[in-house]
This record gives sequence, C-alpha cells and structure tokens, in this order.
Amino acid sequence: MSQMLRYLSSQDVVTALPMAEVIEGMKQAYAQLSSGKAQVPLRARVETDGTTLVMPAALKDTGDLAIKIVSVFPSNAARGIPTIHALVIALDPETGVPTAFMEGGTLTAIRTGAGSGAATDILARPDSRTVAIIGSGAQARTQLEAVCTVREIEKVYVYSRTPANSRTFAEQMAGQSGIPASVVVAASANDAVRQADIVCAATTSIEPVFDGDALKPGTHINGVGSFRPDMQELDLATIQKSLVVVDSVDAVLEEAGELIIPLNNGDIDRTHIHAELGAIVNGQAAGRTDDGQITFFKSVGVAVQDVVAAGIAVKNAVARDLGTLLPL
Repeated sequence: MSQMLRYLSSQDVVTALPMAEVIEGMKQAYAQLSSGKAQVPLRARVETDGTTLVMPAALKDTGDLAIKIVSVFPSNAARGIPTIHALVIALDPETGVPTAFMEGGTLTAIRTGAGSGAATDILARPDSRTVAIIGSGAQARTQLEAVCTVREIEKVYVYSRTPANSRTFAEQMAGQSGIPASVVVAASANDAVRQADIVCAATTSIEPVFDGDALKPGTHINGVGSFRPDMQELDLATIQKSLVVVDSVDAVLEEAGELIIPLNNGDIDRTHIHAELGAIVNGQAAGRTDDGQITFFKSVGVAVQDVVAAGIAVKNAVARDLGTLLPL
C-alpha cells in the first residue's frame, strides 16, 4: 500500500490551528526546550537578497518531528508580495516517512503569535486591558489575536510607518477573533506605547521603533520582529528597565540584536537575561514579581514552535479531513 502525503494550504492551516490550542502547545514546546527534551540545532541560514533559514527539531515528550524552510525578504513589500514564505514538513518519528507538508508562512505567523500569547499569559498583569501593536503585517495580526485570547482587551492602538497600512489593519481586525471593536490608529509608536498595558513589536526594523521611556510601569512587551545581530527593534532603555525573558538563550545570543548589541557594548551583562520562558513554565524560575515591573519577552523563533504547531495541525487535519492527499 502506497504512503500518502497530506498537503495543507494556508486556509487549511488556519482551520487546523485554533489560537487557544496553539498557545497551550507553545507552553509545552518551551517547557520541553528548557528541560532538555528537544533536539534543536541552531538554524542554518543563507544570506542572498534576503535570509533563508532551515529549522529542524524533534521533541521527546510529544514525539513530534518536523523541519521548516523559511525565507524572509523585506524587499518583497515593494513587490506587493509577503515578506515571509515558508514550508513545513512533518515526519513520522519512528520511520522518517513524510506525513504532511504545509504552507509555512501562515503556520509561522500563528505559532509566533501563539508564542507571544503564551508569554503574555505567563508574564502580563491579569488586569491588562490595552494593547499597542507596532507593525501591521501578518505577524502583527496574530500577535493581536493571541493577546486577545489570553487577556480581556478593551482597546487596541496600532502604529505602522505606512499610515494606510495602519488604517487597513484597524478596519480588518476590529471585532475579529475576540479582538475589541475599538482598534485605533495611533499618531506615533510612542503615542501607542504610552497608553498600553501590553506592547507587541512585529516589524523588520533594524532601528528601535519606540522610546523605552514611553513605557508605563507594569507593561509587558513582546518583541518578535528582529532576528539578526544587526537588528535592534527595541532600544537600550527598554532592555535596561525590563525583566528579560527569552525563548532560547542560545538562540538570542546568536541572533537578537536588542540583546547582543548592549552586551557587546557593556551596557548590560549576561545576568540581565532572567530566564527562558520554558524555565518559568517548568517552575525553575520566577516570572513577574510585582504589578509595577516591566517584563519583556524576546523571541527570535525556535524550531520547537514549528514542530509543535505542525503536530497540532496534522492531528486536527486528520480528525477534520482537511487538505489534499497525495501519493508519495
């Protein structure tokens, strides 16, 4: 009998990855990473006109095995096509036989949002009601959906360097997937941040996108945009005043400019990185300790997220008969 390979389109992936389920999956993924139950080589990269990354991982507890190939080409915006394209391949952990392949840009956006949702659920004040979204692309959308899944958000402020994109974001996101009807276009990133209990930065900027002095006491920040040592989406003031929690210490020390640059300049030392989020999930480290504390979750993205998300997608696709079956 021939093996069958399931293909999941972007819409199939959306259907197969409900945000609340993926947020819980991300907590499990980070916990396995921090407890040494995951095999996650540092991702290989190729630099051309953009960045292409290869990200494999295997997880012991869940038995998931997958690999993602993702390209990030910022110049695509001028071409009218997405910045990020990706493909995820799920494999049987016992035989290595590919079981599914799926559109990975959508999966990446959902799992990145869910990662921030997990961090927000663990680190943000329970009474957080306002959110600032810096950026207006696919990542910004799932960041907002995830935050609104774990907190009762009443008002959203969005800022993008292109005002038309901010307006489109506000119009399309208001009232969707648990998002409040009140989504307001801010005059500046600082104006958005000043009014926010939670801040999500999801841009490809190499320079800080807001002034850390604009942050209110007690704010929680998710930073997911920068993924190279030369990218510094958040400024030194933000880093210095925050309890810094990361997805992977090894990964951020290789790729997160917000932390690498101040470390190299002597503005912070290695102890400023408080913990991995998985260590907090596992009870090995504390999270927020008071309501006035500013918390910052830095994620460069780790393959355990893709593997867990792929496992959830395949499980739900089989249960709901999603996708297209192709012979191997």
